Amino acid sequence: MTFKEENYLIGVDLGGTKISAGLLKGSKIINQNQRFLPGTEATSKEMTQLLIDVVASVFDKNVKGIGIGVPGLLDRNNGVVYEMLNIPAWGNNIPVGSILENCFNVPAYVDNDANCFALGEFRFGNLGSNIKNFVGLTIGTGMGVGIVNNGYLLHDAHCGSGEFGSIPYLDGIMEDYCSGKFFKSHYGMTGEILAEKASSGNQYAINAFREFGKHLGIAVKTILFTLDPSVIIIGGSVAKSHLFFENTMWEHINNFPYKQTINDLILKFNTDGRSPILGAASLYYDRNEIKNYKSE
Repeated sequence: MTFKEENYLIGVDLGGTKISAGLLKGSKIINQNQRFLPGTEATSKEMTQLLIDVVASVFDKNVKGIGIGVPGLLDRNNGVVYEMLNIPAWGNNIPVGSILENCFNVPAYVDNDANCFALGEFRFGNLGSNIKNFVGLTIGTGMGVGIVNNGYLLHDAHCGSGEFGSIPYLDGIMEDYCSGKFFKSHYGMTGEILAEKASSGNQYAINAFREFGKHLGIAVKTILFTLDPSVIIIGGSVAKSHLFFENTMWEHINNFPYKQTINDLILKFNTDGRSPILGAASLYYDRNEIKNYKSE
């Protein structure tokens, strides 16, 4: 399906702490709103209503479709989310697609949030625009990977490709060391607070980011061994602090055994935060292009 500047779409990014929704006209976000998630005592019904309210706050009568990125495994064909990782209050087997379609009477498309980040970079990003093969790595509340293959999201069985954050690592999983969880569990502070301290020269905070960079470098090498991308785009809230961990990360990437891989590797950081919403909205194009391709 051809991109059109006059198309109105809605993109929704469901994160670990908040829901963000944006109304797009073409490639520009013209209205945006967000709501913070309630505590663990919230019910699945309350969480669903919160999603509906956020979408309604930016809805326009000209909207042609709604896309949403969720942190979990799902059935993308039917819009059913099997489970929301790190958000147990949502429950399991939630028909998010049909819920939104019934409320707003437009098509709704659901995919993994890291996939939406990668798709947003491919469709609209300054870093990934028209790069047909690359990996999008998100490091925020959790860690996720989206894979763009030949200009399309990798359409796997359950949106589970690239779940590198769940790989066993040290005394836990990789996400424990390569996301915001690392700073809270090992240093007792959020990454944002540690970044402020590091900016002021606090050695404790600087060391925290250096250690984080070591773990992230190991994660990048795991991605290189598995997917062999020439481009990796890193986004998410922690990516904004890349100046504090980038050098240490590269120290560990550079000992990768295949030197040509490192020579060809382009690694970029996205810090503007728009890609998840843009990518979720552009599921409208991705799904319809796949549908048209299959029918030819």
